[in-house]
Amino acid sequence: MYKSTKKWLFLKYSSLTLIPLMIWFIINLVSIYDADYIEVSHFFTKQPSKILFSLFIIIAYFFSALTISEIFEDYINDEKIKNVANKMLYISAILIPLATIIGIFNLS
Repeated sequence: MYKSTKKWLFLKYSSLTLIPLMIWFIINLVSIYDADYIEVSHFFTKQPSKILFSLFIIIAYFFSALTISEIFEDYINDEKIKNVANKMLYISAILIPLATIIGIFNLS
């Protein structure tokens, strides 16, 4: 299978996975929107919320990194700059969700 075909399939699968997670997050965001800090931290310390929000963050960053790398492929002509931009993108797509998840799991 070609690299571009794998990337396309990963984009489609991650977008399909993001739909129910996004609906879950929006419904819960509405419920905690006007809540104080204690209620919000209580929401994120509950076990299902931790796991679902962690999955949401990981898949969302995975999806965005794949999408942005496609933009780099289309609009950056210099291979060296394209490779550096993709590597920085992938590193940030790993570090930012990791820091967020560690922060959520240390919240309790």
